[in-house]
Amino acid sequence: MAMQKLKTGFCIDLGSAALTSLFEGEKEHRVPSAAVVLRESNLFQMAGRMIGHSVLHGGVGVSGLSLPVVTLLTGGSTDTAMSALTLLDCPDLDHRETIGFLKNAELTANETSRVTDLCLSWDLPVPSSTNHDWLFQELLSHAVIHRVRQPIKQIRKSLKETGIWPLLSNRPDVHPIIFPRESNEELNPQDVIQSIHWPQPKFDSDEEEDNEDKVPLEKVSLITGFLRKFIEEASQEVLHDLIRFWVGWELLTRNLLVEVVTSTYLVALTCFLKLRLPSHYQAYKMFHQDLMMAMSSVSCGFGIV
Repeated sequence: MAMQKLKTGFCIDLGSAALTSLFEGEKEHRVPSAAVVLRESNLFQMAGRMIGHSVLHGGVGVSGLSLPVVTLLTGGSTDTAMSALTLLDCPDLDHRETIGFLKNAELTANETSRVTDLCLSWDLPVPSSTNHDWLFQELLSHAVIHRVRQPIKQIRKSLKETGIWPLLSNRPDVHPIIFPRESNEELNPQDVIQSIHWPQPKFDSDEEEDNEDKVPLEKVSLITGFLRKFIEEASQEVLHDLIRFWVGWELLTRNLLVEVVTSTYLVALTCFLKLRLPSHYQAYKMFHQDLMMAMSSVSCGFGIV
């Protein structure tokens, strides 16, 4: 949940919004926010400590960061980071569109005006017939790397304080583990289904046949069938929410347990990787509705509705 909060934001009101995001941009291209108030609040140092301690205690890293940002966070050079820049790394859509004009063979009067205004605001030469490629790289570097130097410096400082810096600086093979790509975290419904230990019928002669808490095998089959259907039809976002509700984070874990019980609400025992499903459902529609409602509790509870 700590790593998820780093990506989605914290409920801290710093005067501009109820939700404060430390990183901005789109999937796989997130960069630290350039907001002055975040730098002055030392929140990026906090972010570095969160990442470092999560890794040290066997947790997940923070995914979806821009490759140039990962390069700088792990001790790479600015030149190496600049060579990996793309337009998608620019979080400001207006700047992204303006810089993208330089990829055109010829600029219209309006495009030239917009690029010129941006160049002058950043103390760079105005566009000419021969400097489009160079100017494109300089503007993009300024829009991404120049804006985030201080946040990156703060994150790197706190990563060193946690003690994982030697690992980051000397073992490039661990970079994808600490800063994974979101595309590598996509869930396959069949993989989720195969990770589940489904309830098995018990044949115990000592067990009383009239046990009131015992759920009939037919009901167990019906409810687990509802769950299987839910997983098979779920989108990536819903699957991640389900796993986060089930085990506490969104990365797939083996040995997921399912139990059909006599109860009113869906309950997840995250420490035991166990999902308890009520046996009272007669129709898939109500099961789907309640499970979606239960998953919405992950941001404020412990898997209980």
